[in-house]
Amino acid sequence: MADCCVLSEMQIMKAKKILFITQEMVPFSPSTLKSEMGRYLPQGIQEQGHEIRTFTPKWGNINERRNQLHEVIRLSGMNLIIDDTDHPLIIKVASIPAARMQIYFIDNDDYFMKRLMICDENGEEYDDNGERAIFYARGVLETVKKLRWVPDVIHCHGWITALAPLYIKKAYADEPSFNETKVVFSLSSPEFQKDLGQHAAECIPFKTVKMSDFAELCTDKFGYDELQKIAVKYADGVVMDDENVNADVVAYAQSLNLPILPYQSKETMKAAYSEFYEQIVGQ
Repeated sequence: MADCCVLSEMQIMKAKKILFITQEMVPFSPSTLKSEMGRYLPQGIQEQGHEIRTFTPKWGNINERRNQLHEVIRLSGMNLIIDDTDHPLIIKVASIPAARMQIYFIDNDDYFMKRLMICDENGEEYDDNGERAIFYARGVLETVKKLRWVPDVIHCHGWITALAPLYIKKAYADEPSFNETKVVFSLSSPEFQKDLGQHAAECIPFKTVKMSDFAELCTDKFGYDELQKIAVKYADGVVMDDENVNADVVAYAQSLNLPILPYQSKETMKAAYSEFYEQIVGQ
């Protein structure tokens, strides 16, 4: 009996709080390698004994009625100012009962309502994808503050999450929810081609974040690889989301001596990611 009590205490001590800021997940978004990872990685980490929270954008093709989304009034209502314009932050939730997971959705009429992930119905990439990434990152972090939940590790997964590491380490560095948090970012092969533009880069500064904090990474262009490098610069570790990540981005991560977790299959990811989070927290 005593041995059982000791084991229970050890398991509790080992448990970590992991926040997943993800781009897409089934069953809410169409099935892709990234949406499958967004769905099953948090579940796997929870099964490893960790406490989790998961956020994803409320893309326009997510059926609210079928997926039983509902707004959380106490978390909604804040306005985020981007490019001198107020954008209301709306928080919705849904659950995946089979996995005992609750999912938080970031929504906004300007950036997500009736709008798809990267391109419109005609395949044209949205001109404001950069601003959408800014809104999503800041929206998640403001909501976590309201939840008064303090994550040990924040795992950012997908291009639209790439500015979160910068904001966590700079704009929110003194916030009790984030001042000791470690950040992991998933590197992946390019998902869009269009240059986000200098205007989008100029919208990033917020609180203590200045252009000088990332300007050297996007002097000539602010595209997919530059967005990933900004995330890498402020991450505590990176993982390979697929096997075709731009070698230049990987080399940049290596130049910073960051821990790098190689690409994992669905079968190995649960244990490998759990160990990687433990490594990052302990460094």
